[in-house]
Amino acid sequence: MKLKVCGMKHQDNIEAVAALQPDYLGFIFYKKSPRNFEGDIPEISDSIKKTGVFVDATIDFIIDKVKQYNFRALQLHGNESPEYCKELQVTITNINRPDRFSKPVRSGKTIEIFKVFSIKDEFDFKVIKPYEGIVDYFLFDTKGKEKGGNGYTFDWQVLNNYNSPTPFILSGGIGLDEVDKIKAILETELPIHGIDINSKFEDTPGLKNTEQLKKFKQDLTKVFRTC
Repeated sequence: MKLKVCGMKHQDNIEAVAALQPDYLGFIFYKKSPRNFEGDIPEISDSIKKTGVFVDATIDFIIDKVKQYNFRALQLHGNESPEYCKELQVTITNINRPDRFSKPVRSGKTIEIFKVFSIKDEFDFKVIKPYEGIVDYFLFDTKGKEKGGNGYTFDWQVLNNYNSPTPFILSGGIGLDEVDKIKAILETELPIHGIDINSKFEDTPGLKNTEQLKKFKQDLTKVFRTC
């Protein structure tokens, strides 16, 4: 099971969190977010997949960020349609055929696409079916006032109705107190790919508490070994 730390913002903090070796680091490009990212990403291990997080952005904007930061995953957190996701998937593949004037990017096959769906007390999983075979993973977050970072979990019992073969990432207000709940969900047959954490590990928006992250990763490793 993979661990994604989202909402990175500050250079020194990025390096400190990267030293803990999460599987993904997320960088948000959404002006309304207090975690909106600007500037340069310091050099980090190639084993960590840098992830660009976007909300109803144009495909041109996303591709510019892919080229600038060499993202290996893209998280779509808005109302992106299946057609939009397919166009993005095709565009990523096509830009892997650079001419002598363009900057090379990674193969389209290595750039993962996450599509986010927000859940509270109930959810109709029929809405995700048109995205199957287009996106690599679904990400289930808590429905709230903000586009992520709301700080509380949704009712995970809703996931008992999940019947898609597409693996998913679990997000939304996950903190140290949720370790036992994570263990319980790992003991099911649900195709969970990873855990996404953000606001519950912050001292201020975008500034992660590395000691808390370290403990969570250790606890998560223990849980994974016992499941």
